Amino acid sequence: MSKVLIVGGAGYVGTVLTSHLLKGGNDVVVLDNFVYSNQFSISPYLGDPNYTFINGDLGKESDLEKAAKGVDHVVVLAGLVGDPITKSYPEASEAINEKGVKACIDYFDDKDIKKLIFVSTCSNYGLIKEGELADEEFELNPLSLYAKAKVGAEKHVLSKKGKVSYAGVILRFATAFGLSPRMRFDLTVSEFTRDLFFGEELVVFDEHTWRPYCHVRDFSRLIDMVFEADDSKVAFEVFNAGGDVNNFTKKMIVDAIADRIPNSKISYNQKGSDPRNYRVSFKKVKDTLGFEPNFTVETGIAELIDAFDLGLYSDSLSHKQRYGNYEINYKNQ
Repeated sequence: MSKVLIVGGAGYVGTVLTSHLLKGGNDVVVLDNFVYSNQFSISPYLGDPNYTFINGDLGKESDLEKAAKGVDHVVVLAGLVGDPITKSYPEASEAINEKGVKACIDYFDDKDIKKLIFVSTCSNYGLIKEGELADEEFELNPLSLYAKAKVGAEKHVLSKKGKVSYAGVILRFATAFGLSPRMRFDLTVSEFTRDLFFGEELVVFDEHTWRPYCHVRDFSRLIDMVFEADDSKVAFEVFNAGGDVNNFTKKMIVDAIADRIPNSKISYNQKGSDPRNYRVSFKKVKDTLGFEPNFTVETGIAELIDAFDLGLYSDSLSHKQRYGNYEINYKNQ
């Protein structure tokens, strides 16, 4: 059993990872500053003797010092997540996603930890040609402030090779889906399913663009597998995080939802503001770690519909801010 520090552990992925690690008998420390006013998300874990929460900033050495005592592994999830939020808050994005993340990584240069996992994004691939699959050696083409900061942080981690005692690992996450204590409905699978379930008209832009998707529970399982892996397999390696089964176009997602929600109101528009289009190869993570997703996009849609049928998230249209990365509360901005 390990003691794990999750930097940004109150977020959409971090809360699910917290649950996964606690169930596995690990101690979990979360460092987060509730930049999205998402204090509610940690309520399932408060009071658990194996859970510690530190309200602090990833770029402050004093906060990191409190959070890092005795930890075996570190997962860096924190940041302004997504293209829209970084575009809306460019100054905060620079302070957090660039300066803050690098300061956090630097803090562990001389600390006695085993692994540091930096969570990056498949958005780094940007726009690729039809018929091509982006593996980890594929040329990066970040199109947003969000992806550019991720590429910079990846390089920063990789520059530590041979200079630190820990094994640094980069996971380029596919687009997340699945239920979470900090639920988000500004992500494709969840947003499309929610809108169609509640009878909204869904306008889909550039429906034939490809993206990879992955369930938050599968991300959590993969992170755990990296902790357990031999350093010789993972140290200073980059892995696309996801599975081939979940490479989907927007149209494929819409069709899967419409199969379950008859008479859905859907229209298509070819003039979207987001040009990203990429299919991703997950051969390396499968061959190296034996990782394949347990959850498909279809099962993610089914669990959302089950939740809606039970009356959950009925306020997600009227209280959008609670369910997405739309606004931030950042005092240093």
